[in-house]
Amino acid sequence: MERASGILCHITSLPAPQGIGTLGRTAYRFIDFLHGAGQRYWQMLPIGPTTYGDSPYQSPSAFAGNPNFIDLDMLADEGLLDIEDYADFDWGDDPQRVDYQQIYRHRQAVLQLAWQRGRDRDRRQVDAFLQEQAFWLPDYALFVALKRHFDQQPWYTWPEDIRSRQPQALEHYRQLLREQVDCAVYIQYLFFKQFVRLKRYAGKKGVLLFGDTPLYVALDSADVWAQSRLFCLDEQLRPTAVAGVPPDYFSATGQLWGNPLYRWEQMAAEQYSWWIERLRVAFSLFDLLRIDHFRGFAGYWSIPYGDRTAAGGHWEKGPGLNFFRAVVTELGRVSIVAEDLGVLTDDVLQLLEETGFPGMKVLEFAFGGGPDNLYLPHNHTPGSVVYLGTHDNDTLAGWIATAPRKTLQHAQAYLGAAQPRLLADSMLRAAWQSVCDLAIVQVQDLLGLGSEARMNTPSTASGNWTWRLREGQLTPALQEQLRQMTELYGRIVAEKEQSAGEGGHNRPNFERADR
Repeated sequence: MERASGILCHITSLPAPQGIGTLGRTAYRFIDFLHGAGQRYWQMLPIGPTTYGDSPYQSPSAFAGNPNFIDLDMLADEGLLDIEDYADFDWGDDPQRVDYQQIYRHRQAVLQLAWQRGRDRDRRQVDAFLQEQAFWLPDYALFVALKRHFDQQPWYTWPEDIRSRQPQALEHYRQLLREQVDCAVYIQYLFFKQFVRLKRYAGKKGVLLFGDTPLYVALDSADVWAQSRLFCLDEQLRPTAVAGVPPDYFSATGQLWGNPLYRWEQMAAEQYSWWIERLRVAFSLFDLLRIDHFRGFAGYWSIPYGDRTAAGGHWEKGPGLNFFRAVVTELGRVSIVAEDLGVLTDDVLQLLEETGFPGMKVLEFAFGGGPDNLYLPHNHTPGSVVYLGTHDNDTLAGWIATAPRKTLQHAQAYLGAAQPRLLADSMLRAAWQSVCDLAIVQVQDLLGLGSEARMNTPSTASGNWTWRLREGQLTPALQEQLRQMTELYGRIVAEKEQSAGEGGHNRPNFERADR
């Protein structure tokens, strides 16, 4: 990576008028802000569909895009909707919070109306899109239709014939639900069309899109249902082992995530084709990709299914370097950031060295200990990405308000901040000064917001993923201030070097027929 910087802001947090951030006008204005502020990267959280709990890290598909991000005003501009079709809906009464219940209540009906008006008009482009995404889209679209047919019940509670994907059952439901399947395909077409258009605009502005891919997939997902042989399931399609992390100084019982584990030996026998196709789709949308819980490729914690905590798990060996060799063979050079936070064992450190992928340094983890803390700026290394905090941490202002006194005293002394109120600016400057190639700040921290703007509190079931920007918060003065600091610390990418692509690796051909 070149020396550069960027802002972490999930699409949901943009101030669009439809209750949730979208791929519409405010996304384009955010790119304009990044360009004017000299920022090279827009980092997002995972962009897949969300379900119960609203977490982008627990999606029913490792490939699909979130229909909530489709901008309705843009559909109206294309003649697929009239403004009256959606303007009077109640999308929520707090412009700074996503009301997912209201989104769920109204959005599908509006998108279905767009499908009814556009399915004949766009048939050629949709058929081409479906053919290009044939690895995953037919199964996903049928999965969506089946979920609605069975009142959103998990696939593992469906009748046995369709749960186990018996051929006659698949054909029966494809015919029975063919319109719902067609609608699900069309909605994905709309999402990819809008996203690729946004990426093209970002490329023209010299802004690169930085995505995020969870290591594991949800049990109730199209992927596990359609590719059950690739996951640790028994003959009744029940998990035999699930994911998590072992006990540590954060938790005496570890963390029980519950995601089904991969059957890596089967993945290897199939040349890791599922993962390669997953990354191929991701790199058609993003220029750089963070892989969450990267350590799972070296070794992963396997917990017997049914255990109430993670304490009874054990380590299993991951696929290691052979996996990434297969990826490079199929996709060529890929731009990946490894989420390598937490306690790292020798096998993880070796895999990081062998792949050469950048790791992460988080300043909120740097203080309160000794000078050998790897997150302290004097221990940073080139080829890394430095953050003030991530989506799982409190905002910087919230951290300063609640951190132990010893931690704050250490931070003040280290950064030369005479008072705690000066720490936020000092930490932002420390990130930009760092020798790490890339520096990322959450948009909440750029605005100096407190804990009320926190994106996620791990191990809590509600109140997460809802925070949103207000119109006008990203001011020209803030833009200029950030640009000056970015220039001062050598993170502006020269215009002649700005070579962001318009469609990414292996971009979908349907874009060429874009109206």
